[in-house]
Amino acid sequence: MSDTFVVANKKFKSRLIVGTGKYKNMKECAKAVKLSGADIVTVAVRRVNIVDKKKPLLMDYIDPKKITYLPNTAGCFNSKDALRTLRLAREIGGWKLVKLEVLGDKQNLFPEMIETLNSTEILAKEGFKVMVYCNDDPLMAKRLENSGASAIMPLAAPIGSGLGILNKINIKIIRAQTKLPLIIDAGLGQASDATIAMELGCDGVLVNTAIAGAKKPFDMALAFKNAVIAGRQSYLSGRIKKNFLGAPSSPTKGII
Repeated sequence: MSDTFVVANKKFKSRLIVGTGKYKNMKECAKAVKLSGADIVTVAVRRVNIVDKKKPLLMDYIDPKKITYLPNTAGCFNSKDALRTLRLAREIGGWKLVKLEVLGDKQNLFPEMIETLNSTEILAKEGFKVMVYCNDDPLMAKRLENSGASAIMPLAAPIGSGLGILNKINIKIIRAQTKLPLIIDAGLGQASDATIAMELGCDGVLVNTAIAGAKKPFDMALAFKNAVIAGRQSYLSGRIKKNFLGAPSSPTKGII
Protein backbone atom coordinates (compact mmCIF):
# COMPACT_ATOMS: atom_id res chain seq x y z
CA MET A 1 0.00 0.00 0.00
CA SER A 2 1.27 3.45 -0.91
CA ASP A 3 -0.10 5.37 2.10
CA THR A 4 2.07 5.40 5.21
CA PHE A 5 1.19 5.03 8.87
CA VAL A 6 2.77 7.93 10.77
CA VAL A 7 2.92 8.37 14.55
CA ALA A 8 4.91 11.20 16.16
CA ASN A 9 6.62 11.87 12.81
CA LYS A 10 7.84 8.27 12.59
CA LYS A 11 6.77 6.18 9.61
CA PHE A 12 5.64 2.56 9.78
CA LYS A 13 4.64 0.09 7.06
CA SER A 14 2.15 -1.92 9.10
CA ARG A 15 -0.94 -0.44 10.72
CA LEU A 16 -1.21 -3.39 13.09
CA ILE A 17 0.30 -3.05 16.57
CA VAL A 18 0.71 -6.27 18.54
CA GLY A 19 0.95 -6.82 22.28
CA THR A 20 3.55 -9.15 23.79
CA GLY A 21 1.59 -10.48 26.76
CA LYS A 22 -0.43 -13.65 27.35
CA TYR A 23 1.63 -15.91 25.08
CA LYS A 24 2.82 -19.31 26.31
CA ASN A 25 6.41 -18.20 25.95
CA MET A 26 8.57 -15.61 24.23
CA LYS A 27 9.29 -17.89 21.29
CA GLU A 28 5.59 -18.15 20.50
CA CYS A 29 5.24 -14.40 20.91
CA ALA A 30 8.09 -13.69 18.51
CA LYS A 31 6.68 -15.98 15.82
CA ALA A 32 3.21 -14.43 16.11
CA VAL A 33 4.68 -10.93 15.83
CA LYS A 34 6.61 -11.94 12.73
CA LEU A 35 3.55 -13.43 11.06
CA SER A 36 1.47 -10.35 11.91
CA GLY A 37 3.88 -8.13 10.03
CA ALA A 38 3.69 -5.58 12.86
CA ASP A 39 6.33 -2.85 13.10
CA ILE A 40 5.37 -1.94 16.68
CA VAL A 41 4.95 -4.13 19.76
CA THR A 42 3.71 -3.00 23.14
CA VAL A 43 5.83 -3.88 26.15
CA ALA A 44 4.41 -3.81 29.68
CA VAL A 45 7.34 -2.29 31.56
CA ARG A 46 6.06 -3.59 34.90
CA ARG A 47 5.52 -7.15 33.67
CA VAL A 48 7.92 -8.01 30.85
CA ASN A 49 11.58 -8.60 31.55
CA ILE A 50 13.80 -6.27 29.51
CA VAL A 51 16.74 -5.78 31.89
CA ASP A 52 17.40 -8.91 34.00
CA LYS A 53 19.89 -10.92 31.93
CA LYS A 54 19.50 -13.92 34.24
CA LYS A 55 15.97 -14.41 32.91
CA PRO A 56 14.68 -14.68 29.31
CA LEU A 57 14.89 -11.28 27.62
CA LEU A 58 12.23 -10.15 25.17
CA MET A 59 14.98 -8.44 23.21
CA ASP A 60 16.56 -11.83 22.50
CA TYR A 61 13.42 -12.83 20.62
CA ILE A 62 12.19 -9.55 19.14
CA ASP A 63 14.96 -7.29 17.86
CA PRO A 64 14.32 -3.67 18.96
CA LYS A 65 16.43 -2.52 16.00
CA LYS A 66 13.89 -4.02 13.61
CA ILE A 67 10.66 -3.71 15.64
CA THR A 68 9.71 -0.55 17.53
CA TYR A 69 9.12 -1.17 21.20
CA LEU A 70 6.21 0.77 22.68
CA PRO A 71 6.58 0.74 26.49
CA ASN A 72 3.23 0.91 28.22
CA THR A 73 1.90 1.39 31.73
CA ALA A 74 -0.29 -1.71 31.93
CA GLY A 75 -1.20 -2.38 35.55
CA CYS A 76 -1.06 1.26 36.65
CA PHE A 77 -4.11 2.62 38.47
CA ASN A 78 -2.94 6.16 39.18
CA SER A 79 -0.93 8.91 37.57
CA LYS A 80 2.00 8.59 39.97
CA ASP A 81 2.69 4.97 39.04
CA ALA A 82 2.19 5.61 35.33
CA LEU A 83 4.60 8.55 35.27
CA ARG A 84 7.21 6.63 37.25
CA THR A 85 6.92 3.64 34.91
CA LEU A 86 7.44 5.65 31.72
CA ARG A 87 10.26 7.70 33.18
CA LEU A 88 11.92 4.41 34.10
CA ALA A 89 11.42 3.17 30.53
CA ARG A 90 13.15 6.28 29.24
CA GLU A 91 16.07 5.72 31.59
CA ILE A 92 16.37 2.03 30.67
CA GLY A 93 16.11 2.23 26.91
CA GLY A 94 15.80 5.87 25.95
CA TRP A 95 12.19 5.36 24.86
CA LYS A 96 10.14 8.50 24.30
CA LEU A 97 7.37 7.05 22.15
CA VAL A 98 5.19 5.44 24.81
CA LYS A 99 1.70 4.19 25.49
CA LEU A 100 -0.09 5.65 28.50
CA GLU A 101 -2.66 3.46 30.22
CA VAL A 102 -4.15 4.48 33.59
CA LEU A 103 -6.89 2.10 34.69
CA GLY A 104 -9.82 2.97 36.90
CA ASP A 105 -10.69 -0.44 38.35
CA LYS A 106 -9.42 -4.01 38.30
CA GLN A 107 -12.68 -5.61 37.16
CA ASN A 108 -13.61 -3.71 34.01
CA LEU A 109 -10.20 -2.17 33.26
CA PHE A 110 -11.77 1.01 31.94
CA PRO A 111 -9.45 4.02 31.69
CA GLU A 112 -9.40 6.54 34.53
CA MET A 113 -9.73 9.60 32.34
CA ILE A 114 -8.97 12.37 34.85
CA GLU A 115 -5.67 10.72 35.79
CA THR A 116 -5.05 9.97 32.11
CA LEU A 117 -5.54 13.60 31.07
CA ASN A 118 -3.24 14.88 33.80
CA SER A 119 -0.56 12.32 32.97
CA THR A 120 -0.72 13.10 29.24
CA GLU A 121 -0.13 16.78 29.83
CA ILE A 122 2.83 16.14 32.15
CA LEU A 123 4.46 13.59 29.84
CA ALA A 124 4.03 15.78 26.77
CA LYS A 125 5.76 18.66 28.56
CA GLU A 126 8.63 16.29 29.43
CA GLY A 127 9.15 15.48 25.77
CA PHE A 128 7.39 12.12 25.58
CA LYS A 129 5.39 11.19 22.49
CA VAL A 130 2.29 9.81 24.17
CA MET A 131 -0.10 7.34 22.60
CA VAL A 132 -3.06 7.31 24.97
CA TYR A 133 -5.47 4.51 25.88
CA CYS A 134 -8.84 6.15 26.53
CA ASN A 135 -12.59 5.66 26.49
CA ASP A 136 -14.60 6.29 23.34
CA ASP A 137 -15.88 9.70 24.46
CA PRO A 138 -15.30 12.30 21.70
CA LEU A 139 -15.05 15.11 24.26
CA MET A 140 -12.33 13.33 26.21
CA ALA A 141 -10.52 12.47 22.99
CA LYS A 142 -10.44 16.15 22.06
CA ARG A 143 -9.12 17.08 25.49
CA LEU A 144 -6.34 14.53 25.09
CA GLU A 145 -5.43 16.07 21.76
CA ASN A 146 -5.32 19.51 23.38
CA SER A 147 -3.19 18.09 26.21
CA GLY A 148 -0.43 17.08 23.82
CA ALA A 149 -1.21 13.46 22.95
CA SER A 150 0.53 12.02 19.89
CA ALA A 151 -2.18 9.41 19.21
CA ILE A 152 -5.69 8.67 20.46
CA MET A 153 -6.37 5.02 21.33
CA PRO A 154 -10.02 4.48 22.30
CA LEU A 155 -11.16 1.05 23.43
CA ALA A 156 -13.42 -0.98 21.21
CA ALA A 157 -14.66 -2.87 24.28
CA PRO A 158 -13.20 -3.80 27.69
CA ILE A 159 -9.63 -5.10 27.56
CA GLY A 160 -9.51 -8.81 26.71
CA SER A 161 -13.29 -9.08 26.28
CA GLY A 162 -13.27 -9.95 22.57
CA LEU A 163 -16.58 -8.15 22.09
CA GLY A 164 -15.48 -6.09 19.09
CA ILE A 165 -16.35 -2.44 18.45
CA LEU A 166 -19.36 -1.57 20.60
CA ASN A 167 -19.76 2.10 19.68
CA LYS A 168 -19.07 2.74 16.01
CA ILE A 169 -20.77 6.15 16.06
CA ASN A 170 -18.42 7.59 18.66
CA ILE A 171 -15.42 6.22 16.82
CA LYS A 172 -16.59 7.96 13.63
CA ILE A 173 -17.11 11.22 15.54
CA ILE A 174 -13.61 11.01 17.00
CA ARG A 175 -12.26 10.31 13.51
CA ALA A 176 -14.00 13.38 12.12
CA GLN A 177 -12.74 15.75 14.80
CA THR A 178 -9.09 14.76 15.23
CA LYS A 179 -6.03 15.01 13.00
CA LEU A 180 -4.08 12.72 15.33
CA PRO A 181 -3.57 9.03 14.53
CA LEU A 182 -6.64 7.14 15.71
CA ILE A 183 -5.90 3.58 16.83
CA ILE A 184 -8.45 1.13 18.19
CA ASP A 185 -7.10 -0.39 21.38
CA ALA A 186 -8.62 -3.25 23.38
CA GLY A 187 -11.60 -5.54 23.02
CA LEU A 188 -11.19 -6.93 19.51
CA GLY A 189 -11.97 -10.63 19.21
CA GLN A 190 -11.48 -11.65 15.60
CA ALA A 191 -9.90 -10.43 12.40
CA SER A 192 -13.12 -8.97 11.00
CA ASP A 193 -13.21 -6.55 13.96
CA ALA A 194 -9.95 -5.07 12.70
CA THR A 195 -11.38 -4.69 9.21
CA ILE A 196 -14.37 -2.81 10.63
CA ALA A 197 -12.09 -0.51 12.61
CA MET A 198 -10.11 0.35 9.50
CA GLU A 199 -13.27 0.87 7.45
CA LEU A 200 -14.42 3.39 10.08
CA GLY A 201 -11.34 5.42 9.23
CA CYS A 202 -9.03 4.37 12.04
CA ASP A 203 -5.34 4.61 11.28
CA GLY A 204 -4.50 1.36 13.01
CA VAL A 205 -5.44 -1.26 15.58
CA LEU A 206 -3.72 -2.74 18.61
CA VAL A 207 -4.32 -6.41 19.31
CA ASN A 208 -3.05 -8.76 22.00
CA THR A 209 -5.55 -11.19 23.54
CA ALA A 210 -7.35 -11.94 20.26
CA ILE A 211 -4.10 -13.32 18.84
CA ALA A 212 -2.36 -14.70 21.93
CA GLY A 213 -5.53 -16.38 23.20
CA ALA A 214 -6.64 -17.88 19.89
CA LYS A 215 -6.59 -21.66 19.44
CA LYS A 216 -4.14 -21.09 16.58
CA PRO A 217 -2.33 -17.83 17.41
CA PHE A 218 -0.05 -17.95 14.37
CA ASP A 219 -2.98 -18.30 11.97
CA MET A 220 -4.83 -15.54 13.81
CA ALA A 221 -1.80 -13.24 13.60
CA LEU A 222 -1.77 -13.67 9.83
CA ALA A 223 -5.54 -13.17 9.68
CA PHE A 224 -5.25 -9.84 11.52
CA LYS A 225 -2.47 -8.75 9.19
CA ASN A 226 -4.66 -9.35 6.15
CA ALA A 227 -7.76 -7.89 7.82
CA VAL A 228 -6.06 -4.58 8.53
CA ILE A 229 -4.80 -4.34 4.96
CA ALA A 230 -8.24 -5.17 3.54
CA GLY A 231 -10.01 -2.70 5.83
CA ARG A 232 -7.66 0.11 4.93
CA GLN A 233 -8.03 -0.57 1.21
CA SER A 234 -11.80 -0.66 1.60
CA TYR A 235 -11.80 2.69 3.43
CA LEU A 236 -9.61 4.38 0.84
CA SER A 237 -11.72 2.96 -2.00
CA GLY A 238 -14.84 4.85 -0.89
CA ARG A 239 -17.84 2.69 -0.13
CA ILE A 240 -21.17 3.09 -1.90
CA LYS A 241 -23.93 5.05 -0.19
CA LYS A 242 -26.43 3.08 1.83
CA ASN A 243 -29.87 2.83 0.28
CA PHE A 244 -33.04 1.42 1.79
CA LEU A 245 -34.32 0.49 -1.68
CA GLY A 246 -32.95 -2.05 -4.09
CA ALA A 247 -30.94 -0.90 -7.10
CA PRO A 248 -30.35 -3.28 -10.05
CA SER A 249 -26.74 -3.99 -10.85
CA SER A 250 -27.55 -4.62 -14.53
CA PRO A 251 -28.71 -1.90 -16.98
CA THR A 252 -32.48 -1.38 -17.12
CA LYS A 253 -32.45 -0.09 -20.70
CA GLY A 254 -32.28 -2.19 -23.82
CA ILE A 255 -33.87 -5.22 -22.23
CA ILE A 256 -34.73 -7.96 -24.74
